[in-house]
Amino acid sequence: MSARDTDWDGVRLHVVTGKGGTGKTTVAAALALALAAGGRKVLLVEVEGRQGIAQVFDLPPLPYEERKIAVAPGGGDVYALAIDPEEAMLEYLEMFYGLKRMGKVLTRMGVVDFATTIAPGLRDVLVTGKTSEAVRRRDRSGRRVYDAIVMDAPPTGRITRFLNVTQEVAGLARVGPVKNHADLVRGVVASPETAVHFVSLLEEMPVQETLDGVTELHDAELPVGGIFINMVRPTGLPKDVLDSALKKRFDHAELALGLKAAGLVGESADASAIAQALAEEVTEHAHRTRLEKRERASLAKAGTPRYELPLLADGTDLAGLYELAEAIRAQGAA
Repeated sequence: MSARDTDWDGVRLHVVTGKGGTGKTTVAAALALALAAGGRKVLLVEVEGRQGIAQVFDLPPLPYEERKIAVAPGGGDVYALAIDPEEAMLEYLEMFYGLKRMGKVLTRMGVVDFATTIAPGLRDVLVTGKTSEAVRRRDRSGRRVYDAIVMDAPPTGRITRFLNVTQEVAGLARVGPVKNHADLVRGVVASPETAVHFVSLLEEMPVQETLDGVTELHDAELPVGGIFINMVRPTGLPKDVLDSALKKRFDHAELALGLKAAGLVGESADASAIAQALAEEVTEHAHRTRLEKRERASLAKAGTPRYELPLLADGTDLAGLYELAEAIRAQGAA
């Protein structure tokens, strides 16, 4: 595997967040493939219990274990882990208190579920703790087990609280294993080895939520990564045509003649009506292109690297994931 400079050299935990509907899980999966390319080993972690990773890779629901799910370009491996808070709590009890058997009893009694329900922050601590453990883990020879970890994280609206919850827990538990565990997690999440990436569309609401999320992370002193602009449509038409459409100077008669000359309409067809319909679509496209240009300019104000991923005409299947992974690598994000 040859060395390759990227925008995120030295980053080992890539946290991916985004407003619902922006394709957050898809981008996280593509990023994992991109990071694994060339013979690396990457763990893709899901923390919300939605089985989104399984759906994206067209797999059965994933169990609470790390298992290989894909081979990246160049022979790298992508593993996946769907974190179950209940199982994570059992691990926690065994790790810090040697109480795994007692933890199973508590689970049967419903105490674990009760605890995570009345204290939602505890659930976040457990899943971030499991992810942080994977970041720190080494094999018997002392080498890192994974070259990188990608977390399919909660939506932008709660990402700062999700990542900052360990600091709150550490403040409540002044001493003991809980305090030590929270400090370890915070040490990973807030370190230069972590980057929190945002997924956005070129639409007003996702863009504003992304900018708000970047500001909140800065205020919380958490590491901001890049912005992945997803589902980008090709412009397709020359600038002068788009400008004419916006100024309502689009010549329908000329378009009708062009359609006939190109043999795109038959002699009996109403070329004028077809030209009118096409002109309306061109005008709509011109307005959308102008709005997207404005939203690009807004995202540029965040001052962080931006990467554009194409809208996949055939939808996001496995082939589409590899296409997105290649786009991510080509832009230097992995």
